[in-house]
Amino acid sequence: MLRKVIIFSLCAGAAASLPSLYEKHGDTFRTFVAGDAETGASTPSTVEVSTATATTSGRRVVIDQDMRGHFTASFKINGRSVDALVDTGATLVAINLSTARRAGVKVTASDFTREVNTANGTAKAAVALIDRVQIGKITVEDVDAVVLEDKALQGTLVGMSFLSRLKKYQVENGALLLVQ
Repeated sequence: MLRKVIIFSLCAGAAASLPSLYEKHGDTFRTFVAGDAETGASTPSTVEVSTATATTSGRRVVIDQDMRGHFTASFKINGRSVDALVDTGATLVAINLSTARRAGVKVTASDFTREVNTANGTAKAAVALIDRVQIGKITVEDVDAVVLEDKALQGTLVGMSFLSRLKKYQVENGALLLVQ
């Protein structure tokens, strides 16, 4: 189930971001689609790569879309910096076991009682509570999370258990605005 949610979220995010990506990087898209007219090649000679950036102002954070159309930024989980993907299709914040240990999220082997389907197959999962999730000056305490085995989840997903506790979150002009 988690696998389907993640795949759906990524597809929906990518589809929704294409118009704004085209506005920002139309030349790159046209070069990629047109290719080299003389040789008939369909690959561009250069591809522009950019990373997302987060701008903070008071209790507002703006996260720019990366070239894939995703919103990634540096969050803090219990004070530990973690690069994470914001995923409105994820019910909970999802972290792997290594990140949980580094951030002091306590789970034991006996806590892995749930099974979830991920892009990497079926995995054991543990329900957990994160004391504090932060980005900029935005802080949310007691955030519900799921901890997965390292092989099942390489990164961190910031889902609705964090986002729903904000005053507002919205996507506009290729940027995600978070307001507390």
